[in-house]
Amino acid sequence: MEQRRRDSSRAPGCLLALLLWNVAWAQVRYSTSEEMNEGTLVGNIAKDLGLDKNTLRERKYRIVSSNADSLFHVNQNDGVLYVSKKIDREEVCAQSSTCLISLKTVLENPLEVHYVEVEIQDVNDNSPSFPEKEAVLEISESVLPGARIQLQAARDPDSGHFSVQQYKLSQNDHFRLEVKDKRDSGKIPILVVQKSLDRETAERHSLLLTASDGGKPPKSGQMNILVNVLDINDNAPVFIKDVYSVMLDENVPVGTTVIHVNATDLDEGPNGEVVYSFPNSMNQRLLKLFDINQSTGEILVKGLIDYEENEEYEIEIRATDKGLAPLATEKSVIIKIVDVNDNAPEIDVTSFSSSIPEDSRPGTTVALISVNDMDSGLNGKVICVVNEDVPFTLSPSIKDKTYSLVTKSHLDREKQSKYDVTIVAKDAGKPPLSSEKTISVVISDVNDNSPVFSLSPYTFYVTEANEPGTSVFSVKALDDDDNDNALITYHILRSEDTVSSFLNINSETGDIVALKSFDFETLKTFQFQVVATDSGTPSLSNNVTVNVFILDQNDNAPVILYPLSSNGSAEGVEEIPRNVNAGHLVTKVRAYDADIGYNGWLLFSLQEVTDHSLFGLDRYTGQIRTLRSFTETDEAEHKLVILVKDNGNVSLSATATVVVKVVEPKEAFAASDVKSPAKDDDSNVTFYLMITLGSVSALFIISIIVLIAMQCSKTPDYTSKYLEDKNYDGTLCHSIQYRSGDKRYMLVGPRMSIGSTIVPGSHANTLVLPDRRRRSEEVRIMHTVIIMPCSESDIFPNIYCQYIVDYAMLN
Repeated sequence: MEQRRRDSSRAPGCLLALLLWNVAWAQVRYSTSEEMNEGTLVGNIAKDLGLDKNTLRERKYRIVSSNADSLFHVNQNDGVLYVSKKIDREEVCAQSSTCLISLKTVLENPLEVHYVEVEIQDVNDNSPSFPEKEAVLEISESVLPGARIQLQAARDPDSGHFSVQQYKLSQNDHFRLEVKDKRDSGKIPILVVQKSLDRETAERHSLLLTASDGGKPPKSGQMNILVNVLDINDNAPVFIKDVYSVMLDENVPVGTTVIHVNATDLDEGPNGEVVYSFPNSMNQRLLKLFDINQSTGEILVKGLIDYEENEEYEIEIRATDKGLAPLATEKSVIIKIVDVNDNAPEIDVTSFSSSIPEDSRPGTTVALISVNDMDSGLNGKVICVVNEDVPFTLSPSIKDKTYSLVTKSHLDREKQSKYDVTIVAKDAGKPPLSSEKTISVVISDVNDNSPVFSLSPYTFYVTEANEPGTSVFSVKALDDDDNDNALITYHILRSEDTVSSFLNINSETGDIVALKSFDFETLKTFQFQVVATDSGTPSLSNNVTVNVFILDQNDNAPVILYPLSSNGSAEGVEEIPRNVNAGHLVTKVRAYDADIGYNGWLLFSLQEVTDHSLFGLDRYTGQIRTLRSFTETDEAEHKLVILVKDNGNVSLSATATVVVKVVEPKEAFAASDVKSPAKDDDSNVTFYLMITLGSVSALFIISIIVLIAMQCSKTPDYTSKYLEDKNYDGTLCHSIQYRSGDKRYMLVGPRMSIGSTIVPGSHANTLVLPDRRRRSEEVRIMHTVIIMPCSESDIFPNIYCQYIVDYAMLN
């Protein structure tokens, strides 16, 4: 065609001839096998075109063009087409399944063009071959079954049936082969994944792919396929141990290694590199106690480990690889804390009665005690006791480690109102630890004590002429109870005795007020009862006897009994014979003081006397005696002024005047005869008086003897309690106490009887009875003073008493 186009471009006039030639165009087709030897006959072109030999001789026949030069030549003489050289179809027709060689032949003069096609028939002279002897495939282990990987097809230069007809894959569990027939490309082998790949099981797979043609016998070619399984992060780290458990002592130092954990990852590269950590969800409290080395998996103590806070920890450890999509595995680590005796027992008072009545029975529950030791085993076994010096004990309850604090004996608030009960709890650890807790138990009062007076009985001394309405003395009672049970009120137990009606008591203080003045000369002693009552429920009371002694004051002046005077001044006349000797008793001044003791102790003195050398006065008895005999020159009448004075602090006195007339002896005798009838008239009176005085004296002497006997039978240790003498009737005798220096005395003397006149003095009191017959005769009651220690029945201990023993005599 190219040649044709070149011819037509030469001259426009040839176009018509060419067209006409084309009309006469003829075509011949031959077939021959490749690999034929040189000179092999292909065909007779002239014969097939109907050309005879003459025509060939006249006209020259030749090949002018071909798509495969030098492969064929034609004999110009006979028009036979021959193979010029051995034909390799795969070289000539490499890209075509049908190999046609087009020959353009011409028959000259005139030019006649013929086209000859020669089909080169394939023979099985080539084996299939793969582009590479070994193919390396990289397939990720994550590929799913059914995945298809197209392989390079084997090439066989042969065509048709002699080309690649089939592929065969060596036996393999993970792959199979599919062949896809493409018209243009032929059969294409496809590698199909029929089972999941696992790099950790087999990281490489070696396959043999065989391609076979359709020859007989077939020829084949092989290719090794090396499948590298690419790792993906499909394996999470795996811990070596299924269970991690470790024992750890509490209170170990910070930094102590707890345990090593180890995890492996079957992946490779970063996918197999493992780091350790705690999960983000881990409790913050655990993060303060433990730490982990990210590279080694070593768990370390970070904080204080306390068994009592938690006896077991379960920690999640995370092992993570370094893949792009990292995989992680978590494993629990059990850390069991070993208890150490580091906790003392704790005592908790769960229920407590801070106050219990003193009349509570033994076994009364005071408090409930709970004892706890956070340690375990023997370290947590607790023994609980109380101190031994309290009336309480611990009683175990049904519930473990619970006790009841109960009373073990009777309580007495008055002995002890509060107890500090110390509870000691001790564990059985080594070394043991203990703790204490003190409970203050208050004993509440019960009205079980009556008021008690400070003295029993009370003895008070009240000076006469006290001011009415003022407090004269006070009683005091104490109650060992508390609060209202100890609130005391006082009242006087009224009796038929009118004296108590003149007394009033302050119900709160016990102060006793006299509503009137006392007169010693009228009332010397009395007693009454005071009752003290508490305010408890029910109330308790007690009474006490109060003995009151009225103390004398010097409020009475001496009274002159002799000489008598009607106008208040004492004056008397005594006649004595002139022939009396010295020491003759002229007379005796008799005086009486209603006071007692020093206030009633009278002293006599001569205030005025005409002749000091003639008369003398006994200071204590009031006796006037002659100091010498009378002389002729002495006057016949003498006047003596006698001063009678008591011994009070402010002494009171009285005076008496005695006129002494000196007469001749005969006159004195006559005077005595005149007086004797008067004495005879009173003889009966004197007789009865002597009987009375003798009875009184005998009774008093018996009392003194009994008192002395009692005193001798007592021990020298005297008390201050006053007991009223049962032998003392309160009418015949009176007593007074006084102090001399640092000693105290009790004076006991006779009282003045009804119808009699007592003249008290310092050593003797004289009872004067008028004698109608003899004025000079008189009955005297003499008394002797005995000073000795008072008995227990008297008022004061270690006090000397003066006892006066009276006896009667006629003067």
